[in-house]
Parts: sequence; structure tokens; C-alpha cells
Amino acid sequence: MAREQATEVTEFRNVRVFDGVDPALSPPTTVTVSGGLVTRVGGQAEAGAAPSGTGDAPSGRTAGQTGAADRRPGGHPAVTVVDGGGRVLMPGLIDAHWHAMMAAVSLPVLATADPGYLHLIAGREAERTLLRGFTTVRDAGGPVFALKRAIDEGIVAGPRIYPSGAFISQTAGHGDFRSLLEVPREPGAPLTMVERTGTAAIADGVDAVLRATREQLMRGASQIKVMAGGGVASPYDPIDVTQYTFAELAAAVEAAGHWGTYVMVHAYTPASVQQAIRAGVRCVEHGHLLDDQTAALMAERGVWWSMQPFLDDTDAIPILDPAGREKQLAVTDGTETAYRLARKHGVRLAWGTDTLFDAGLATRQGAQLAKLGRWFSPAEVLRMATSENAALLAMSGPRDPYPAPLGVVRAGAYADLLLVDGDPLADLAVLADPDNLRVIMKNGVAVRNTLP
Repeated sequence: MAREQATEVTEFRNVRVFDGVDPALSPPTTVTVSGGLVTRVGGQAEAGAAPSGTGDAPSGRTAGQTGAADRRPGGHPAVTVVDGGGRVLMPGLIDAHWHAMMAAVSLPVLATADPGYLHLIAGREAERTLLRGFTTVRDAGGPVFALKRAIDEGIVAGPRIYPSGAFISQTAGHGDFRSLLEVPREPGAPLTMVERTGTAAIADGVDAVLRATREQLMRGASQIKVMAGGGVASPYDPIDVTQYTFAELAAAVEAAGHWGTYVMVHAYTPASVQQAIRAGVRCVEHGHLLDDQTAALMAERGVWWSMQPFLDDTDAIPILDPAGREKQLAVTDGTETAYRLARKHGVRLAWGTDTLFDAGLATRQGAQLAKLGRWFSPAEVLRMATSENAALLAMSGPRDPYPAPLGVVRAGAYADLLLVDGDPLADLAVLADPDNLRVIMKNGVAVRNTLP
């Protein structure tokens, strides 16, 4: 659990609450925070919560003051009052498909730069991610264990991270970025750079997949990421290719299951997704080329669909290779149909950006969330990016690094909160501009407060 945690009491007064579930805002109310948790919402209090101040007059410190907490009679800490002025208080946002090590650097830099340099960039981008209102991310592959530890220990600012570790790929799969001059791999040959840094684990055969899965769990993965089909940015695999055999995928699922967690797979096509479902995979990333039958199977089996609003627009990931660009267009052409099928069959949906290789695109995280308004109501979008994404993250069970509830405003949940100018239930665009986030709180600590 993060060491960066408030031990004082904060009261958000005169706020209208979107609690992460209810499609309507609450009447003006008070939300109390203590010890990194929400302890009271209006009249609902957590058992054993410290009493808060009464009346409308601030007791103790006001929102702009700093220093040690004043003490009220009886030994209780003073209350830090934040006057919400009728603004919306909501849970911090969750990006269910983020790559902290790859979001803000170009692919050539990622492939050639010193790992220390890449970690410094990732640390800076982690703070920017938090200041965009994203208090939690599920990292879908990359060497983020050190970054997660530094954030949790308060060394650098950033979101909570659910790490997958190295994504596991077959030879010539979506995670194999070797030069053709490195093929075939000689017995005993050293690992490639992406393998040494923990970005990818190239594993062929059941035994190798078991080893790679267990190594990520050993390092602290909360869930496992396996490449089960062709990709856009990878140079050797056509988008239609199904990757891994049933036995290999089932091995990863079994190994993760023994640790109480699950496997997420990168896959776009019906064949790759159907094989993954038969193998016991619990979450499909992307899936933009799926058909009616596969979407129905996902709904029947309770498999999550973690999709991104990929369109051929200004938010498209820059792909310079002509073959890769052709694959990208096939994916973006499938986005409309994929969302329609998900809605038709009632597949449980998660949302993430999968932003890669461009610092400018990383700043568009909130704008990409707002883009979901093309297919969903604002309330559906906000639930997806808060309580629904949190439910997906909680599938990591005993491997969950943050066991209190996320994505909701209720007693006992983590105090990861946003105080917003404007009403995101009426206009999602307010979340596209971080300046509208007047207070950003993570773990009970206000990392940003621009109120007067």
C-alpha cells in the first residue's frame, strides 16, 4: 500500500457526488476523508471513523493551509475543509490499458535508449498522468515494477499501478521485436534488449510459457498479459494470425490461476479470441475485428472486453511502416462494429487508451475517454472509467496490490477523488481538460488544489 497517505481529516463540503455507479448526482452533501480512505458520505460513515466537525464553520485548517494538523479537544485532528461550491466530486479515473514505460517515448528511442533514461521519462509521465485525473492504471505490459514501487513509497508522484510485467509472446508474435539477423536464436544465446529490460518475454512451448508466467508473478505482477494474436506495431505478424496453441495459453491461465489471478490477452480476431476463451482467459484486450458469434461467446462466458476507441483521427498512434499502417486501418475500421456488438450482447466492457510512442498523444488521455460519448451516455462512460474498470482490476484477487475499493465514492473506499468544474454527467468534455479538475486527491492526499 502507498506510504503517501493522509493521516488527517479532510471534509469536502457542498459537493454533488457522482459515486461511480449511480447515474444521477447526489444533492449537495459532505464527504469526509481520513487515513487515505473515504470515511463518510453524507450520513453514511465507515465503522470506527473519527468524528468530523459540525456546522458550516471550518474547524482547524482550511483548504489552502499547510503544516501540521491542529488538534481539536479530545485528541482528534482538526478538519481540513474544502468548500466544493456545488462542484461535482467523483472517483479518480482508471485507465485499464496503459503502458507507463511506452506512452511518452517514440519507438526508435524506446528501442535504443539507456533503460535509466526511459525510467526517468516514465517517472515524469507518471506524475502527468496523475495530474490528468487518472489515479489508477492497469499497465498492460512493460518493466514498471520499479516505477510502481517508487510511486507507492512516495518517491515520485503517479497513479496506482496494476503491473503485468513483461508481455509474453511467441516467436514472431506481437512481442517479438528482434532483428531478422537475430534469428534463429542459438542455444544459450543472450537475451535481446527487450527481454533483458523486462519489456517482453519470448516463450515457445508449454514449459517456457509456464516459466515466463511465473517469473512475472515472482516480480509482482497483479495479472498476466499474453499476446494471443497479430498486432499493429509488431513487424512480423499479420493482423489475422492466431498466436500460441491452446496448450500454451492454457498453461499461462493455469499458472496465473494458481496465484489467484487471471490472464489478459492481446487479440483482434474471432479465431484468436475464441481460442483464448476456451483456454480460460478472463479478459480480451482490443478485439476490434470480432464477429457476432464471438461477442455472444464472450457474454456467455463472462469474459471482459477491454476496448479502446481507436479511430483514424488525430489520436491514432503514429505508425510509419506501410504494412503496419494497413493493419492499423483495418483495426480502426472495425471499431464501430465492435462497440455495437458489445452493446448488443451485453459484454462487460472496460476502457483504456493503449497510448504508445507519443508524448503529445499521452496528454489526450481524458479526451479519449470523452470520445466514448460517440457510443455511450455520459453516465455509462463514467461508470466504465471508474467502478467498472475497478471491478476488472479486482479480479487479480490476492495479487491485488490495493485491496480497498477503487472507483467509487463510498465509506471504506480509497480516497482517490476529483473535484470537477462542470458536470461530466451532462458533458464528458469537461474531463478532456485537466484544468477543470480543481482538486485531485490520491490516497487522501491532495496532489493538486487550484481552488481560490
